[in-house]
Amino acid sequence: MKTKSSMEVLFEEEPSRWGYRGDPYLWRELRHHFESIEIPKSLEECKALIISAFETITKESIAGDSIQIEQFNNGGMSGGMISTVFWRETAIPLLLARYTLLK
Repeated sequence: MKTKSSMEVLFEEEPSRWGYRGDPYLWRELRHHFESIEIPKSLEECKALIISAFETITKESIAGDSIQIEQFNNGGMSGGMISTVFWRETAIPLLLARYTLLK
């Protein structure tokens, strides 16, 4: 993993599996969002920034099971669907593990 000062570095390598078809688009949107945001000093702050960005971009809570984001819909049965379960149980823990490796 490259050493950079922005949180974008946490998003460089995409997960090998996704929840729904919209998840890769959200991942890329979050990566772009974090290009100019400096890596925080604590794990808790990092997690809070990721959740806040998730909820700002999707305009939905991360607490549910799934949400539909029309801007990420490129067809298919789950086109535009975001799995909040995937983000809570897989993506965010992965990002936080990468954060820990940087510190």
